[in-house]
Amino acid sequence: MKKVWKYLPDAMAVFMAVIFLDSLRYKFTDHPKTQEIFGRLDGWAGVIGAPGLFGHTGLFSQYVIGSIELLASGLLILGLHPRFKHLQAGGALAGLPVMMGAVSFHLFTPLGIDPNNDGGGLFAAACTNLAFAAVLLLGFRRASLVELIRRVTEVVKPS
Repeated sequence: MKKVWKYLPDAMAVFMAVIFLDSLRYKFTDHPKTQEIFGRLDGWAGVIGAPGLFGHTGLFSQYVIGSIELLASGLLILGLHPRFKHLQAGGALAGLPVMMGAVSFHLFTPLGIDPNNDGGGLFAAACTNLAFAAVLLLGFRRASLVELIRRVTEVVKPS
């Protein structure tokens, strides 16, 4: 049982990275499924007075979200190395707001839980990644997060 607990955070990180990386082929190639999702979100944003927010050049475009997911994946995978465990916390931290947004947009906008007619698989993956990010940050990698913040602070503070 101890071995399970030892490897569980890394397994969660790998799962998160795989989900993020798998979605990039849709986001970065402007796949019709991605166009449908971000088009619906952009239409909804236009109704509430923020047209273009999810468009190709918008603040929350598929390219911006995909880039954050790529960064999160890289950090999660680099964090598998014992010397770089603090980076795993950074990957979970980068993925957390993206997944909070994804779950929220599925639940509270016209996007809905099953926009791709895949039985809600996309929504389930977002919920799982959100839960894993929270558990990694608050449970397994809390000390690593503190270490990451310390290191970043050292780099950016004025001398």
